[in-house]
Amino acid sequence: MPKLLKDQQISNDDFQILPQDLEEASLPDGNVLVHVSSIDRASKANGRHNGQIGIWFDSADEPETVASALNQFEVIAVNFPKFMDGRGYSLARLLRERLDYRGDIRAIGDILVDQIYYLKRCGFSSLRLREDQNPEYALAALTTFSMDYQTAADKLTPVYRLRHQL
Repeated sequence: MPKLLKDQQISNDDFQILPQDLEEASLPDGNVLVHVSSIDRASKANGRHNGQIGIWFDSADEPETVASALNQFEVIAVNFPKFMDGRGYSLARLLRERLDYRGDIRAIGDILVDQIYYLKRCGFSSLRLREDQNPEYALAALTTFSMDYQTAADKLTPVYRLRHQL
């Protein structure tokens, strides 16, 4: 089972990521993530499904197209198809800051331990680790830096402004 980094803890990720071109009439039992293109079907099944339902975005998907339905899902995942594709960072910021999504934003796909600190800064609250990644290294990556100088989704007051508040 894939590992999940959330709230400074490592646990098992029990969400099954369903393919984008899902053609089945019903969702499988358990916690599932369906592609945003299936949001209507996921919304209808949300009350009667045996498990949690979340949605996932690919890096080219536009979250504004489904903005009114986002907060009915406790988990929204953003897929990184390859580690060099940075559009997922922008998606998380849009979800947090413009669309005011307060649930769990999960990074999935090809993410590296080196990116974890910055993913958190952009608004991700959990990360699904690849099978080849050491969970302890991933946990340590959250404390790579002791102070932040920029405003970000995880802290609204940068350190340089704190000196004026003393």
